[in-house]
Amino acid sequence: MQPAVSLHLREPFYIMVCVLRIIPLFVFVVAGLVSAPAHTSTVKKSNSGLCHPPQSSWYERTKNYQPYDSVDACLDSGGKLPDGVSRASVQQVQEQKGELQSYERSAFGHGWDDADGDCQDSRAEALIAQSTTKVRFADEGRCRVVSGRWISPFTGKVIQNSSEIDIDHLVPLKWAWGRGAKGWTKADRERFANDVVNLWPVELSLNRSKGAAGPNAWLPPSGQCGYVARFVRIVKQYDLKPTKPEARWLDAFLERCRS
Repeated sequence: MQPAVSLHLREPFYIMVCVLRIIPLFVFVVAGLVSAPAHTSTVKKSNSGLCHPPQSSWYERTKNYQPYDSVDACLDSGGKLPDGVSRASVQQVQEQKGELQSYERSAFGHGWDDADGDCQDSRAEALIAQSTTKVRFADEGRCRVVSGRWISPFTGKVIQNSSEIDIDHLVPLKWAWGRGAKGWTKADRERFANDVVNLWPVELSLNRSKGAAGPNAWLPPSGQCGYVARFVRIVKQYDLKPTKPEARWLDAFLERCRS
């Protein structure tokens, strides 16, 4: 029979085990608190007294700051706005956020439209128009396209199976909604959503990674200059109104493309 180990001798061992178990948890929690990003609506007041809202070009680079819930609160504390940011631009961004929250896809019609009633909806017509070879249909009705030859403007890759294609709205519907389309008639919104000029056959994964982002937030892997140039042409054609930071970004990007 083995002798019993006294509780007195075992206590230090148990204390050490408990401490070793707690330390990693403590480090994990502290690390999470230190590295946690600022909430996207936080206004950062830098050590130099500048109030950086999320649209400020210095927002992500400002690591040491005092957080505020609004630009007004930051300014009331004695801060000032950085160059390129004004109260008007802040208000414009806030208004657009409110408009985007009211966005519904149905405002642009329910899916792909068949305006001429020939059974080929705008997806099919975009596939037919942009295939470099004669397309093949699912049946003799010639309504649904199943194959062709498309060169993705996002990558330059050739796609032959239509099931591997998403039709991208080059200027996303939700993006357009917050920049003027909300005030259009429903007929105008449906025309915009089905305009072949704004429709590109691209890879499924890339279209879904883009979502509703504008060029300043997302660009394709290749053909970026052509992408932005066409984006701007459509924006002008439909008289959409980018924010001032977006407009400056677009102008600067195209200037780099021309140089």
